[in-house]
Amino acid sequence: MDDNRAIIHVDMDAFYASVEQRDRPELKGKPVVVGGHPRRGVVLAASYEVRRFGVRSAMPMAEAVRRAPQMIVVPPRFEAYVAVSEEVFEIFESVTPLVEPLSLDEAFLDVTASLRLFGSPSAIATRLREQIATRLKLPASAGIAAVKFVAKIASDLAKPNGQREVPPAQTRAFLAPLPVARLWGVGAKTETVLKKLGLYTIGDLAARDPEWLERRIPGSRHWWELGQGIDPRSVVPDRAAKSIGAEDTFDEDRERGELPPYIHAQALRVARRLRRAGLKARVAQLKIKFADFTLMTRRTTLVEPTDDGQTLYRAAIELLDRASLPQRVRLTGVSAQDIQAPAAQQSLFATAPDRAHKLNAALDRIADRFGEDAVKRGDLAARGHGDD
Repeated sequence: MDDNRAIIHVDMDAFYASVEQRDRPELKGKPVVVGGHPRRGVVLAASYEVRRFGVRSAMPMAEAVRRAPQMIVVPPRFEAYVAVSEEVFEIFESVTPLVEPLSLDEAFLDVTASLRLFGSPSAIATRLREQIATRLKLPASAGIAAVKFVAKIASDLAKPNGQREVPPAQTRAFLAPLPVARLWGVGAKTETVLKKLGLYTIGDLAARDPEWLERRIPGSRHWWELGQGIDPRSVVPDRAAKSIGAEDTFDEDRERGELPPYIHAQALRVARRLRRAGLKARVAQLKIKFADFTLMTRRTTLVEPTDDGQTLYRAAIELLDRASLPQRVRLTGVSAQDIQAPAAQQSLFATAPDRAHKLNAALDRIADRFGEDAVKRGDLAARGHGDD
């Protein structure tokens, strides 16, 4: 473990639901669920007011309605969430360029080199959360540690609207009492196997000999290392990435006809991240995971490098149209690959920016200043995200 690193994990609280409560004051303090059809959809986000009834994200909507019949269901507005996410990431990048997005509403930040300028890691986390609260009127939680794994757990435990710091010397003591299910990669089946071995907590696992663990569960040394607070992974910003992607896992498997709105939202997220990083992509890739967890990827080379969401979306949809989908889908993702900085202008007579470029720049400026509700793409709205 590198005790000299300072890593912050910031996670927006009940992000979609919080945005809806902010934008619609009549929903403030109410049990709000962002989701689709009450019989066949799933909960995309649940406000903290409705969570006390046992409603959680990824829960089938029918189950959520049974637990909280008084809840208010709001259809999702993905473009609005993308726009708010952009503002959140601008705040992140005001303290460090080392920002690794995990999704629209969470990221790792390496602030090691920012300490002299902005103060302690805890002070930086407080600054970020205060700026998000003041500028965007939204709550966020933060975890601070020397490694990514611990920072992520710390932010989870700080929710809602709090922060928690784990000093390097306290890392093992912090992890020890936590259930083994907190370890990355430990699902329900593996948790059952570990418990049969008498390993109920991370401390139980960390106390065993790693060779003993490896003989019983191949690959378990990784979990032992995490239990020791060993996580050498660095924060990888968009600018250092070989690809930039966005994906969503559906807890309720989807048919082909239900996929385009998600793919479109993912393409928009990727494009805005490309523009924020000053990059363009030559290759678009569509990723699909089926109900049986088999994975399919399809790629296409674009006519010219792009940072335009509509271009990425059209490319991804063409890939989808050509693909055979033998079963329902549990995940889709869009990624931009072969990414590069735009070439410097070489000619006095270089082609002027095209209409799509101008439109994207204008939309970004409008969204940054007024919010996404000020403008909405017709084709995305027409696809009806709220019908899921």
